[in-house]
Amino acid sequence: TRNRAKVCRVKSFSIMATVSFLARAATRRTFDKVVRSNQFASIGAARFASYFTPAHEYVKVEGNIGTCGITDFAQAALGDIVFVDLPEVGDSFDKGDSFGSVESVKAASDVYAPISGTVVEINDKLSDDPGLVNTQAEGEAWFIKIEMAESGDVDDLLGPDAYKEHCEKEAH
Repeated sequence: TRNRAKVCRVKSFSIMATVSFLARAATRRTFDKVVRSNQFASIGAARFASYFTPAHEYVKVEGNIGTCGITDFAQAALGDIVFVDLPEVGDSFDKGDSFGSVESVKAASDVYAPISGTVVEINDKLSDDPGLVNTQAEGEAWFIKIEMAESGDVDDLLGPDAYKEHCEKEAH
């Protein structure tokens, strides 16, 4: 029985080594196939980032689509949002153009395009529930999605750390 246990351990080790070898080989082949098909390169080329304007608009970029709205800082300054005016799908804007407005119980404010491009989607939820901006300004309460005309439009916008610093200075 002692020899039998030793044989079982050797067989078990041999099976694990074979499984490990096969798994490594399959992973290597899959990785090589992805690299050869150039899928891997396209992953690195896509931009996934958030940018901000000093006037408190944001754009979240995924590939060539920018999701735009007002920041949490802006909604807090405006107070209770009661109306959001948005453009139509297909409208084009240059960076810095007013594309809509936000009205609150305190004030009304234009909203400016942080990038140039064509509107491909608007957030219809805001028509029925403009107050969503007060609870999810940089999430579910986005305003528009723009197909970017120029990827370089984001180069002079603020990154998250710079925007946080900007807000801290403005609050004092």
